Amino acid sequence: MTPPGPTQLLIVLLAVVLLFGARKLPDLARSVGRSSRILRAELNADAGPDPTGADDDADRGGNGPPPAPGR
Repeated sequence: MTPPGPTQLLIVLLAVVLLFGARKLPDLARSVGRSSRILRAELNADAGPDPTGADDDADRGGNGPPPAPGR
């Protein structure tokens, strides 16, 4: 599959402007940037073991006793 050419990119950009409007584009780009930053941070956090060597199960309760019943 070949990469899109300049004409195809221009058509896609024009379609985006027509769909969302010129006023909404900065907000749309900002939210896409935030979402990608959050996704990248989450993927990096789950990428490997904890460098400090801390046990993740201990932080979440792990295999400890069940919680006491509420009153």
